[in-house]
Parts: sequence; C-alpha cells; structure tokens
Amino acid sequence: MLTENVKAPDFSLSDKDGKEYSLADFKGKKLILYFYPKDNTAGCSRQAAAFAAAYEEIKSLGAEVVGISKDSSASHSRFADKYSLPFILLSDPELEAIKAYDVWQEKKNYGKVSMGVVRTCYIIDENGVIIKAMPKVKPDTNAAEVIKLLRGE
Repeated sequence: MLTENVKAPDFSLSDKDGKEYSLADFKGKKLILYFYPKDNTAGCSRQAAAFAAAYEEIKSLGAEVVGISKDSSASHSRFADKYSLPFILLSDPELEAIKAYDVWQEKKNYGKVSMGVVRTCYIIDENGVIIKAMPKVKPDTNAAEVIKLLRGE
C-alpha cells in the first residue's frame, strides 16, 4: 500500500475505447483512482454504480474518477455500458499500475490463498501527490467517503 504525501506513480493505460491515459492527463485536478478486482462481479458492480451516482458531485468538487482493473478494454466497454458508467475505466492486464500502486497482494478466500487486486482507493492532488490512501474499501460506502474527504469533512 502506498502512503500519503508521496508522488503517485505514473501510468499509461488504455480505456474501453483504446484511448491512452497517463497520470499527467489529470494534472490540475484531483483524481480519485480506484482499483477493483473484476468487472461485473457483485462488489465491483455496486462500487462502480455508487461512483456513477456520485460522479456529478465529485466533478463539482474538482475531481475526476478513474477505475482500474486487469480486465480487458472489451470487458470494460461491456461493464460501462451495462451500468451507464460516466467515468473512465482503464485496462491493466500487464499489472503495470496495479503493481506500482501496491494493490496486487495475497488474498484469502474461503481458505484458498491467491494473488489478486485488493480493492483500494487513492485520492491524488492536483500535482500528482497522494493525499489519501484508502485500503480495503467497502464497495457500498467508498464513493460517499470520497465525497466527505473532498468536502473536508
């Protein structure tokens, strides 16, 4: 897990339409960068829907939302269409950003140990510095917590 007050690692990843994005594309505004395990799973769908519902308010607070998983661009396209997601989803099949942001970790599920993406959210300031690191966030409350932090509550 990366810590607060450190420079966020750069990345260069494609969205659902093949457009490349890097950290520099968000300079000058806050970035809500959230990592999630898999498109179209129960928790990830609830988290994405919550961010979609909160998106206009997050934008009005001067921030942009970007979700990253190791799913393909085609999977992201179907996921975004199914849930009418207004924000960017980036595909990281090579685990470039996932490992750079230290969210590829050992997970235990029903006694089975495997490696996977731990649901994590980072708030990055206008200059690319992590101002809030949120490990193991809950899908249903993550967006509301982000709004409170952006408001300074």
